[in-house]
Amino acid sequence: MTIKQMIKRNILDTPPSGIRKYFDLISEMKDAISLGIGEPDFETPWSIREEGIYSLEKGKTFYTSNAGLMELRIEISNYMKDRFSLSYDPQNQILVTVGGSEAIDVAIRTFAGPGDEVIVPEPSFVAYKGCVQFAGAKPVTIELKASHNFKLQPEQILDAITERTKAIIIGYPNNPTGAIMEYDDYKAIVDVLKDRDIIVISDELYAELTYKGRHVSIAQFPEMKDKTIVINGFSKAFAMTGWRIGYACGHPDAIEQMKKIHQYAIMCSPTTAQFAAIEALRNGRGEVERMVNEYNQRRLFMVNGFRKAGLDCYEPLGAFYVFPDLRSTGLSSDEFCERLLKEEKVLMVPGNAFGACGEGFARATYATSLDNIREALARIKRFVDRIKK
Repeated sequence: MTIKQMIKRNILDTPPSGIRKYFDLISEMKDAISLGIGEPDFETPWSIREEGIYSLEKGKTFYTSNAGLMELRIEISNYMKDRFSLSYDPQNQILVTVGGSEAIDVAIRTFAGPGDEVIVPEPSFVAYKGCVQFAGAKPVTIELKASHNFKLQPEQILDAITERTKAIIIGYPNNPTGAIMEYDDYKAIVDVLKDRDIIVISDELYAELTYKGRHVSIAQFPEMKDKTIVINGFSKAFAMTGWRIGYACGHPDAIEQMKKIHQYAIMCSPTTAQFAAIEALRNGRGEVERMVNEYNQRRLFMVNGFRKAGLDCYEPLGAFYVFPDLRSTGLSSDEFCERLLKEEKVLMVPGNAFGACGEGFARATYATSLDNIREALARIKRFVDRIKK
């Protein structure tokens, strides 16, 4: 038996991220512009970096409690109540994790395994389906549609539910489409889920990056709060991607078991990052507002630019992505993105990297400078004009 034959089938059957090959191609190009990486181009605000540095200077390099520093959990509790009107006890309802990604993985493994099903609306963050498969469960996909502004529809959930359904993953503001869910959108979803034994894993990492009113969480509905695991973190809003710090909030029984997996696999989140996160929540809100205002200007500029280039483009109201429709070009998502990269040195990510229903679209991020966006859009227009002749 070869080593490959000894590897678990569900690992072998899970394809690698469809995004990586494009990053490998652009790394070898000069003068290329990337609209592909979902990472803030802002540096972590200085006061947050300073607090991390200070913690190292003071020798605070110890393990924290498995759930995270109590001081940080108290700040998270205050933040969730202040921003989203959600009350979580810092003692037993909050788990600090290694980024939001670990929180998603741990939540899935806590509630789903072999023989179970997890509903995954797509297009969506590439990790959802992979984490479900790694847990041994079956992902059941729902196709979000541009005609519905990529919002999840209650009838789609009803069609996907079976006696094996254990959880549904809801990610809004959405990566890659930039779609959001508003109160009335969630109300219809709540009516479907409130009386069913299905856990909601709500990925709200882009909650601060909402350009139409305040972010709404499905956990704000009283009948859903105990059945919802809210995932959030510091990577996007506070420009702290490399710090690897996130958290999960939920019912004490759920958090206790999630902590058990975290305890054995991770021990605790990086201590330096935890001290920096405390500073972020206490004094970083103004910096978040500044970054969000800048993102909003770029968002509007990019949407207008794609439309001027002759591509239909739904207006995203959250996150920092635009999801233009490529179908008028006659090219597939892969063909469009590969040719655009080779001919014009602009990187966009094919929509089908986020699920088969993303075919015909591509993701572009405006988490880059306005100068880069302006030049990239000029190249994209030139490319589209050329292929439509």
